[in-house]
Amino acid sequence: MTLLKKMGKVRELSSLFFLIFLFGLVGLMNSDFLTPTSLFNCFNDSVVFTLLAVGIAFVILTGEIDVSIGATLGLSAAVSSTILRDGGSAVVAVLAAVLVGCLVGLFNGFGIAKLGIPSLIFTLGTNGLVRGLVYVYTGGAWVENLPAGFTRLANVKLVGELTTFYAMALLLVIAAHLILTKTRRGKYFITVGDNPAGATMVGIPTMQTKIMAYVLCGLFASVAGILYSSRIGFITPTAGNGYEMKAIAACVLGGVSLSGGLGSLIGASIGAVIMSSISRILVFLGFSSDYDNTITGILLIVIVVVDAVAQNRAAVKTRHARLASRSGPLEEESGNRRAAS
Repeated sequence: MTLLKKMGKVRELSSLFFLIFLFGLVGLMNSDFLTPTSLFNCFNDSVVFTLLAVGIAFVILTGEIDVSIGATLGLSAAVSSTILRDGGSAVVAVLAAVLVGCLVGLFNGFGIAKLGIPSLIFTLGTNGLVRGLVYVYTGGAWVENLPAGFTRLANVKLVGELTTFYAMALLLVIAAHLILTKTRRGKYFITVGDNPAGATMVGIPTMQTKIMAYVLCGLFASVAGILYSSRIGFITPTAGNGYEMKAIAACVLGGVSLSGGLGSLIGASIGAVIMSSISRILVFLGFSSDYDNTITGILLIVIVVVDAVAQNRAAVKTRHARLASRSGPLEEESGNRRAAS
């Protein structure tokens, strides 16, 4: 029983159990869903959302938000795709996309951490700005005719049905997780999100940590844009539109608290698999994939409400415990006085 309680407190395990339960439930309704190819496709299809969720998790862990990652993905994808289409080097295309993502992240981090502008408002403005740049850069046209070798990369299998892209994404998640949990500077992100004022008092560079969180978010979004280009094979001016909602939902579903300071990148990656599998699950259950965004919105609302209620209860419980510890000696002293009289 003690082991079960400890496991229940690990938030990413809850999302893993939910993933297993969800897949098992769908499998009972349609056994074709549980075939190895179908299950591997659920993971392979989640590669873009996995990178987005892990990137935005850094920001959410610091207590902030970023609703511009979908546009950042779109601009990075457009830049890298046009370079490849025009015969440019793959190295140049990757570096250009990464530079775009990091610059957008740096812009967001400076406006939020340095200027003190609310993250939702600032990144909402950045979203419009970057999305406009996508239209200007592409002239409102699709970026097509990408090199065949580049588009074939998305289908290269590493082991069985597992693609090389998902394996690469998994290695990035593990590396980022180890940095976040095992290094001193990595732990700054959670500390800043848990108590910004306290973090500053003990000498943690709060402003620099938040800026770095946004730079990492932009970096992951740019890598996701490159993989998106290879998987889709063309880029539209609206590429990545609405992806921010799924990435945020994946984080929250994976146990990352929107108030900051709580959660893990592993949980965020598990949540990404769940969110990206919704469309496939709907098809196997005989429903239209048009319900995808509706279900995503419902899940996000439900999870946020549950998380808020749980945090409020925990806060009330903590206050009661503090009150009891303070009033205990007073009650004991009063009892001694009554006994003496």
